[in-house]
Amino acid sequence: MSARPGAVIGSGIVLLIAALDPATSAQTPREAPKTIATEAEFRRAMKELSNWGRWGEDDELGASNLITPDKRRRALALGREGVVISLARDVPQETDADVPVIVERELVNAGPTGATDRYRYTGTYHGAIHTHLDALNCHVLFEGQGYNGRSWEEIERAGGCPRGHINALKDGIVTRAVLFDATLLPNKAAPQGWVEPGTAITREDLLALERIENVRLAPGDVMLLYTGRWKRRAALGPSPEATGFAGYHVDVAYLIGERDVAFIGADGPNEVVPGDRPKGVGSIHQLASVAMGVGIFDNLDLERAAAEARRLKRYEFLFVSAPLRIEKGTGSPLNPIAVF
Repeated sequence: MSARPGAVIGSGIVLLIAALDPATSAQTPREAPKTIATEAEFRRAMKELSNWGRWGEDDELGASNLITPDKRRRALALGREGVVISLARDVPQETDADVPVIVERELVNAGPTGATDRYRYTGTYHGAIHTHLDALNCHVLFEGQGYNGRSWEEIERAGGCPRGHINALKDGIVTRAVLFDATLLPNKAAPQGWVEPGTAITREDLLALERIENVRLAPGDVMLLYTGRWKRRAALGPSPEATGFAGYHVDVAYLIGERDVAFIGADGPNEVVPGDRPKGVGSIHQLASVAMGVGIFDNLDLERAAAEARRLKRYEFLFVSAPLRIEKGTGSPLNPIAVF
């Protein structure tokens, strides 16, 4: 017996709805998140996540191209409380167990009409203590190349970064920041309110924090990780660098790529130290900076920003920063600002 045309159409609609509704259809197995646990997986990630050529062969801005005028306008609306917070540490002027490099400040002259002084670093500001931003094309390399294929030979010949140096960001960074407070993770936080050195914050941890904080990363964002590093230092005193730092697990690189994050940063050097990466597995610096052209802020002070985010129950804010204008520079000390 043939079915009535209306019945056929009606049953077809039901079948179509069932096919489209996850609650009524057979679930397609979800692809497992990619891991980076071997040299082969690390090399695969360097290729899969690469943004080389995405914005042109001569591009010097990398993922900061994702910070569009519209992105900036929307970010400016996040400063509605008018609360302004520095995200930098004071520049150290005295050595300590965790401070091998300082700025020597010398008063040059003083008199009734005023005073002048001069500053001199005793070593590089790069490392694990000074708040700074890395230049894309030359500070971190992988197999002799930086972002977009710039070689160490070019850097050596030029006496610094010939392209992609820190001055590429001379107009500053104005965008939305998302602050991930790792001390909200019950399986990672110490009772004292910090994450212990050597703890890796994984992709799954950050996805959990999105749910806890009711926030979601978006293209052009600055992604910041709070681990309570400076709270721990204030309580226990300075520790040698070998004591280590909590930081991003290398598999976070896939989340950075999926969400088109423009910059990352943390209250440490971003890496997990001491790390347990197998031989041949590189760093989050190499994946972010070299492969994706994602700029990296090291050694931020996120204590007050984290406290304000908890108070407001809002983990997004306006982020503003600008490096010193230094041609060929491999990076710059700076003072980023959060505006809630």
